[in-house]
Order: sequence, then structure tokens, then C-alpha cells
Amino acid sequence: MRRTSFDSWPCSIARTVDILGDGWTLLVLREVFYGESRFDGFIDSLGIARNTLTDRLRRLENAGLLQRRAYQSDPVRHEYLPTDKGRDFFGVLAALNAWGDRWLAGDEGVPVVMEHTTCGHDTQARVVCCSCGEPLRHDNTTVRTGPGYPTRLLANPEIAKRFPARQATQPQPDTPAGP
Repeated sequence: MRRTSFDSWPCSIARTVDILGDGWTLLVLREVFYGESRFDGFIDSLGIARNTLTDRLRRLENAGLLQRRAYQSDPVRHEYLPTDKGRDFFGVLAALNAWGDRWLAGDEGVPVVMEHTTCGHDTQARVVCCSCGEPLRHDNTTVRTGPGYPTRLLANPEIAKRFPARQATQPQPDTPAGP
């Protein structure tokens, strides 16, 4: 069965799902962050079929999240290491983990605890505004088109009404308030 590609959709979520939108891909990345880097290690820790793992590793490598590096020459064996782009995805997995801890943990508690090694405290991911630090929630956040959104799509009234015009912000201290 051929899957629908979202790589050309004007949406960062759709484009991300195109690369990372199945469970095995996310679990392979989880194992990378747990320290696994070798094909047989992924097989052992996940119980994933070899052909499925090969496909997911190739997809992650082609997308620039993992780099393949030979660690043995006879026979040739590779390890899969996160790139800067791959390491940047850790926060997404941490947010998924926090959501799962909140809504899916059983009575026995959370299955894995994250520790922030910088301060030594147990932690969970929080999604906050990069400007004010307040938590982002659906009821305090709106979306609007960005510079990469195709103008031709906004000609469709059904699409245009989904994206409100930018609301005027309060004048900044160094900005004149106007007449």
C-alpha cells in the first residue's frame, strides 16, 4: 500500500509527519537518545523486523536526522548517530513522553523518568512561549500564515477563514503610539 506524501504541504506538522509519522520511526529515535546506535541493538531493543528497521533508518538518514558511520570493516557494519537536526528532535520526544506520562501512565506510575543532568532534578518537557515563557495551550495560541504559505491557497475562502489576520500588538516602549 502506497502512503500519502505530505512533503509538499504548506504545513510544518504535515511535513514532519511525512518523515516521522509512524510509531517505529519515533521508537528508533527514542532508542538513539537512549544510547543505541547499532542495527542489531535496535532489533534487540525494539523487536522490529529487519526490513522495517532498514526502511526507517534509511528514511531518517535521508531526512538528515541520522548519519550512518562504519564502525567495522570486515564485514562492514554501521552505526547510526544523530545529526544536529536529529538532536534537535529530542524536545519533541520529551514532549510526547510528558503527555504520555500525564495521560497514559498506569497506577504504578510513569515508566521512565527524565533527569536534567545540568541541575540534577527529575524533569518533564514543557512547551512555552519563547518570548514570555508562559505555557502554550490551544486556548491562548492562534495560528496565521507565515511567509512560506502559498498565496494562491488563500484565494480559497474556506482556507482563508482558518487563518485570522495578524492582530495589532501593543506598542513597544521604543515605538511611537501613533496619532
